[in-house]
Parts: sequence; C-alpha cells; structure tokens
Amino acid sequence: MIDRSIPYYNLILKCNEICTTPVSLSEVYSFKMYDVGDEKYWAKLEYEIGDFLSVEEAEMYFKTNYCNQIDELKKRCVFVADTYGDVVGSCIAWNDLKGNDTVASLHWLVVSPKHQGKHIGLALCQKVMNIFRERGETPVYIHTQPWSYKAILLYIKLGFKIQQTDTFSHYENQYEQAIKTLENILTEKQILILNQNTE
Repeated sequence: MIDRSIPYYNLILKCNEICTTPVSLSEVYSFKMYDVGDEKYWAKLEYEIGDFLSVEEAEMYFKTNYCNQIDELKKRCVFVADTYGDVVGSCIAWNDLKGNDTVASLHWLVVSPKHQGKHIGLALCQKVMNIFRERGETPVYIHTQPWSYKAILLYIKLGFKIQQTDTFSHYENQYEQAIKTLENILTEKQILILNQNTE
C-alpha cells in the first residue's frame, strides 16, 4: 500500500525516445483493452490502493474524464487480468494539453496490492509506451508524486527523465520540494539514479 504520510508534491517526468523493449507479462496474466462497463474494474483498483474515498467516486471520475472519448479509450486504456478473469492492473495512454498543443501522457498506473511485485506495472507501462510509439506520439509526460517512488524508479528504467522546470497540463512543477522529500525516503544509490536521470 502507498504510504500517504509522505508529503505530496508535483513531480514531472518526460520520455523523449521510447525504447522498443518487448512486453514482459507473465503467462498467468493477460492484457485486455477497455470495453464499455470496464470503468467498474478501474474504480475498484483505484479505491483499493486509496486514490479515492469510494468506488463510486472513482467510477464517476473515470466517466467524467475519459468516457466522453469512448473510441479513443478502447484503444488507449489497458487492463491486466489473471487466469480467473479478475482485473488486477491498469494504465492509460492518454493526451493532455501543454499550452495550445496536445502531448502524450501516461495516466493512472495501478496494480492491485495482492498482485504487486510480479512485474505487472512494468508490463503495463511497456504496453502503454508501445501504444504511444505506434501512434508516433512523443515526447511522453508523466505527472507523479513522491509517495509513488517505486513507480518513479520504474519510469526511469523505461527512459523517463525527471524534469526540473518543464511541465504540462495544469501541473505546477515542484521539483525542489519533491526531490528533498525523496531524499528522505530513498537510498543513496536510488538518489544517485534520480540525479543521473534529471534534466
């Protein structure tokens, strides 16, 4: 479970060149793309990790922010299901505004706590990045925060760089505060990795 006692600051990452790595999903799991009604699975996952106060709130958020573009959603929202058909993870290859332009942005990487540590998050990110690559959508942005430090380290492995000043959508880049917070959480080796992947 995410430690939400860690202070929240906006941290922006950007990937200028998408690596063409094969998707590494265990054979006991499978991908499925969004279909009408699947918002209930997304809402359950997001509630389970504490991103929303209720499943209903999460489902309403999804419907409000994504379901007005159903055709795109079916091509961009990825789920992972286990052998029983239960949805255990999700990620969305979406777009946001940057000024007057549209930029690619990775949204809402989530994996059920019961299935974490099985490289599902990595596989979801790889799948989403392949969607962007096939569409020629680069660079790719991510908005995240210090309590998602495990995901930040994963994003860096996929070629993302922490941005000191760049941003997108409505986010204020709070690089200095976020990095100081991470310095109190991560090991010296992990901080070195962050510093080597900052621009």
